[in-house]
Amino acid sequence: MTMADPDLPLIALLARVGERLADPGRQRESERALRELYDATSTKLYGLAVKVTGNRQWAEDVLQEAFLHIWRSAGDYRATLSPPMAWMGMIVRSRALDFLRRRTSERADSAQELDDVISDTVAGDSPNPMDTTQASQQAWALHECMRKLEDRQREVLSLAYLRDLSHSELAEQLKLPLGTVKTWIRRGLDQLRGCMARFA
Repeated sequence: MTMADPDLPLIALLARVGERLADPGRQRESERALRELYDATSTKLYGLAVKVTGNRQWAEDVLQEAFLHIWRSAGDYRATLSPPMAWMGMIVRSRALDFLRRRTSERADSAQELDDVISDTVAGDSPNPMDTTQASQQAWALHECMRKLEDRQREVLSLAYLRDLSHSELAEQLKLPLGTVKTWIRRGLDQLRGCMARFA
């Protein structure tokens, strides 16, 4: 027995997954191979995703993205360049880091959007009495405009910005599709903009 023997079954599975690219007639065989590959490696790869993201739910999303990538790029795998687990681990790590970057960007974009809606409340570092009065008026206007939103939109916006939750976290907490949450936030912000403009 050689040290490379444990890699051989995974190398063979990756080859079978990649075969469909050269021969579309082997699609079903490639799907079977991907399932076998998943069964053989997902526990370790999931552990790596948890380690990088620090969150089990996110790790599940990362693992799904990673296996989609493996499905698309298995034909590019070369056993001479990297052991199969190292190659797949690199994909998982890359997907996990991409996921974290997207999430950070999403939160920053969301926070910026609300900041834009209620911007120009106080000018300068040391507000004078006029600035303070303006800030109070803006705060009152924001409160009034928030009250005019539908309950669900108000709830989503409050959770998103006051508790600094990402769209994905909101969808999970409210048990709603991600697309619905994004739509409610977008519509809520549009209504806030229109309402705040009337108080300007």
